[in-house]
Amino acid sequence: MTTQAGTSVPTPESTSVPTRETAHRPAPWVRTRLRASPSAAVLMAALAFVTVFLAAAFPRVTDRGADAALREFVSQKGLNPTSLQSSSKTRDHDDAAELDRVQQQLTEKVGQQLTLSQPGRAYGARALGDRGMGNPGYARISDADPPMLSLLYLHDLEARATLTDGAWPTRGTGGGPLPIVISKQAADTIHIKLGDVIDNGVEGSGAQRATVVVGLYQVNSPQDPFWDDLGCPARACLNATSAHEHWMTSGFVSGDSLAAMAHWGSSAEDFWRLPVDPASLRADQLDRTRNTVRSFQTGSGATDLIDATRRADLHTSSGLSDLLTRADERYQASLPLSTIGPAGVAGVATVVLCLAAALTTDRRTGEIQLLRARGGSRTGVLLRLIGEGAATVLPAAVLATTLALVLLPTPRWGQAVLAALAAALLALLAFPARAALLWARRRAVGHRRRLVGELAVLVVTVAAVAEVRRRGVGTGGGLDPLLVAAPLLLAVTGGLLLARLEPLLVGRLAALAGRGRGLIAFLGLARAARDTTGRRRPSALPLLALLIAVTTTGFGATVLDTVDHVRARAARIATGGDIGVSLPDYATLPESFAKAAAALPGVRASTGAWVEPKARFVGADQDYTDAYLVVVDPVAYAEIARTVGVGEFDAAKLAGTSGGRDTPVPALFSRSLAKRLVAGPAEVRTPNGNGLRTTVAGIVPATPALPDPGKPFVVVPAGPAWERLPDVKRINKWFAVGDVDPEQVRATLRNNGGSGGQPSGIAKLISEDAAAAGKATHGLPAGYTVHSSRESAAALADDPLQHAAGRLFRYAAAAGAGFALLAVLLTLFRAAPERTAVLARLRTMGLRPRQALALIMTEALPQTLAAAVGGGLVALAAVALLGGAFDISTLVGAQVGDVITPAPMPVLLPTAGLALLVGLAVVLETLVAGRRRIATELRAGEQA
Repeated sequence: MTTQAGTSVPTPESTSVPTRETAHRPAPWVRTRLRASPSAAVLMAALAFVTVFLAAAFPRVTDRGADAALREFVSQKGLNPTSLQSSSKTRDHDDAAELDRVQQQLTEKVGQQLTLSQPGRAYGARALGDRGMGNPGYARISDADPPMLSLLYLHDLEARATLTDGAWPTRGTGGGPLPIVISKQAADTIHIKLGDVIDNGVEGSGAQRATVVVGLYQVNSPQDPFWDDLGCPARACLNATSAHEHWMTSGFVSGDSLAAMAHWGSSAEDFWRLPVDPASLRADQLDRTRNTVRSFQTGSGATDLIDATRRADLHTSSGLSDLLTRADERYQASLPLSTIGPAGVAGVATVVLCLAAALTTDRRTGEIQLLRARGGSRTGVLLRLIGEGAATVLPAAVLATTLALVLLPTPRWGQAVLAALAAALLALLAFPARAALLWARRRAVGHRRRLVGELAVLVVTVAAVAEVRRRGVGTGGGLDPLLVAAPLLLAVTGGLLLARLEPLLVGRLAALAGRGRGLIAFLGLARAARDTTGRRRPSALPLLALLIAVTTTGFGATVLDTVDHVRARAARIATGGDIGVSLPDYATLPESFAKAAAALPGVRASTGAWVEPKARFVGADQDYTDAYLVVVDPVAYAEIARTVGVGEFDAAKLAGTSGGRDTPVPALFSRSLAKRLVAGPAEVRTPNGNGLRTTVAGIVPATPALPDPGKPFVVVPAGPAWERLPDVKRINKWFAVGDVDPEQVRATLRNNGGSGGQPSGIAKLISEDAAAAGKATHGLPAGYTVHSSRESAAALADDPLQHAAGRLFRYAAAAGAGFALLAVLLTLFRAAPERTAVLARLRTMGLRPRQALALIMTEALPQTLAAAVGGGLVALAAVALLGGAFDISTLVGAQVGDVITPAPMPVLLPTAGLALLVGLAVVLETLVAGRRRIATELRAGEQA
């Protein structure tokens, strides 16, 4: 129905109440909030992503470093120490098929619990007695000792050696010579011919024992670790013991001649070598792996092997369990030092999340209070805030955790996931918890609650430091939470103290600046002494973030610097200087080498020395003691001792005296001889029987030529010693200090070795044997060695465990610096609205842009500089208080007694770098965002 004007007349249907389908629904809270401030949501998601990713990544990096260090440590020890070695007496019916069966059973049983490596597996049998080769014409070193022969059977020998002459051995006939093959190199050395029937002596019954050479072979890869502990298969080896000097080699029989071989050697044993794959070892399973290996040696695993192989006398041994114990001790010793960096990052990240929560709370205080005023309950408001945070934090956390697990693969994921979960919960709950404080402020008790909390932190810090110092260096190993927490507690305490002092100091500076004519310094300092609400108590969180970052970075840098210095000193002590040359007993260094080496670039002081290991110290009571005799030039040697820091002495006290043969010569004595010197003058005698009377010039604990002598020593000046002892007028060692290139020293030694350096007789055979074994290096004869402290330090530092610790520290330092920088930026953002309004008003009064930048820098830098200086001081204090509780031997690579000591430079560099980085960030933030905000503030009324 319509009216005359055409308007609609209301009907009952049109005036009815709206149905549920047509009623207005309120928009979802989370969607509304995210649309209202998308930039804040994105920034919070990014912060959560970075924090959770680092929380998940650091455990993964630690696990990967520990696994790599363990595998490298075990791999470096060689094949035999990392293998399970099983043996059993050879039985009459044993043959190649029986050994194959036992090998299969052992591999199956052991492989169920340990991952075995295929390349190093070996099994066979060996005769337990070596026999002489008495054929006329065979090479002998001495008439009394014929060359020796050992016999083995080795499975799959044909695949590892190439037959050069003859044929592979077959089953020996009863009563005849045993067919064998030997190395062609051994045959050439000992003068064995193909087809020779080797006379191996007679048995106890009087029967002749003999072997016949049916083939000659050449080992495909003589340096392959596979051949370790398998006799001397590739060549003729030299036995140069003083009692017996002879050649020896190994021969191989066929798999059907095991009983005959056992008869030839009086007895024989079957052996099986099962190498454990180092790539399968995991640091978190060291105990399980060690117990498994021990079980195969003496436990239930050994019983299972005996039952499976049906050999009651089967015995299994391995050095792997001891290697794993040493690896575990190394890992546990490095844990406290490698954990401090990530713990510092966790502390800084926590502070940054709290700062972000405070910034969000300041921005949304009015909104939250309005919700409460309109009837919202505390629980309801907090649940809405948690739901809002979950929409941004949880997806970012899941993505970050997944990314860390994918980018850093390792079998362990539990710790990474737990750390990521903790970081995600902190990022999620920081803002709701901070918002809840808005309702609790009315019940606050003013400054008293903060003072009580700070005193509690101080008491806990003092107690922790006192307990760490009381215990000293930890010997139990493992992660000590107190040792890790102590530097962080010192940083927190220093931050709280600095938060108390900084406003007073900056306020005093502001008062002094107020007496001048300029406004910028006074206004910037005055604002720096107050927080964003204008109260004289700035927030302690930015200072805490900066201080924790600076303290942990400075502490870690000091540790690494100390490790480098101690390692270099340990290498220098072991070398006897920066460079050293040592020779075998039969050789001497010519004078031409000493002169040429002393003229090399970088040599600051050098001396030749004669070290006699078989001298005797004869006291006034005529009782003698075996000792080293060291003959040196006192002036150069004193400089070397002073540089090395071992056995320092005054060269003037060791200067020789003129006089007859009975005139005592001043000498340095080891501490173990000090008591013997009380009775009167002593004498040193050389192996030739010549004596040298001495008088005490000093007592030293060690000397550069003998840093770890193991027995007493006497150091005498070269001049008087050469006059009285003609047999020591030689040089067999040379030492120098300075920046010397070891390759130049080796070249000088090659060019100036002199004819006296060429071995002869048995020494020549030793040199040739060492060269055949691949032991000669750098073109020098065997026994001629150039030691370099630089190379020794590099070798000590070439440890994956040290690399992992250093890499973890660098990652932690970078992450801590990033979070500290973020804390400063968040502080600037928090104060941005109020600071922008001030700058806008000042701009209307003639403030220039450069003055605005100076004002912002004056406001921001006091806190940064205070944190940098305070953090550096706290880092030095932490090193001084806690340095003695850390064992750095694992990071050094050698057993040392040095402790971490404060050093300004390692703390100064990261501190100055962080302060510079923060200052640049402040300038950049001001130039990019500050002008835009000021312009927006100045145009605030244009829209109206």
